[in-house]
Amino acid sequence: MNWFESLILGLVQGLTEFLPISSSAHLRLTAAFAGWHDPGAAFTAITQIGTEAAVLIYFRKDIARIVSAWFRSLTDKAMRADHDARMGWLVIVGSIPIGVLGVTLKDHIEGPFRDLRLIATTLIVLGIVLGVADRLASRAREGGRHRAGPARKDLTDLGVKDGLIFGFCQAMALIPGVSRSGATISGGLLMSYSREAAARYSFLLAIPAVLASGLFELKAVGEGHVAWGPTIFATVVAFGVGYAVIAWFMKFITTKSFMPFVVYRIALGLVLFALIWLGVLSPDAGQPSH
Repeated sequence: MNWFESLILGLVQGLTEFLPISSSAHLRLTAAFAGWHDPGAAFTAITQIGTEAAVLIYFRKDIARIVSAWFRSLTDKAMRADHDARMGWLVIVGSIPIGVLGVTLKDHIEGPFRDLRLIATTLIVLGIVLGVADRLASRAREGGRHRAGPARKDLTDLGVKDGLIFGFCQAMALIPGVSRSGATISGGLLMSYSREAAARYSFLLAIPAVLASGLFELKAVGEGHVAWGPTIFATVVAFGVGYAVIAWFMKFITTKSFMPFVVYRIALGLVLFALIWLGVLSPDAGQPSH
């Protein structure tokens, strides 16, 4: 990988990580369309440290409050009823599924899961799921304006059961094309959480998983499988772009629906299938031969 490739891939990572369109799929597709080698799961995981650093800074006040309350709850039983302390525990609980499945499916994540036919399928299927979930949320919001009824849930309503469901939704993002934010937000909307609550918990929930995965994959750099310089450069680029995107996205979802992302996902998946069917693109384009 050269410096120009790392710049483009860093931009792609930063632009797509927080949007429900799958950053791992876009990194894979960018390389395939450009005729570059597949950057691989290790490169993706490491550059996600950059975008996750943007989350840490953007939500720094929330995170500091949650971490402080969680530590105090270890010794002070009264603190265990505190919302921030509970949130700390729920982030841990919600991280269990992706931790277990990430280790179990590691070989598939680095190999078969990167097949472009699977990516096209997940882009379309999760796009439909997100569209249905968003439509239900929109109807509930519109209905609430005209009649009394149950309000959409916020993070104070989050419990262990819902936290685990969020966690399993996040784990689906181990397959490129699913999207970490897309899956967890869809799950949240289907569980009657508001768009803002689902997105906020999605970003907080990603912190342990992304940092753990990125730090684990740093060994790939040390072993020479990923180049130090370009990878660090891409990570820095992803951080800067990612911070701007997350700030925009959190404002966007307060008044807009996810339908533009739904249409984009489905259209991209169909185009990808067409290119593969026409022989323009190979399902394993850019991947090393075995």
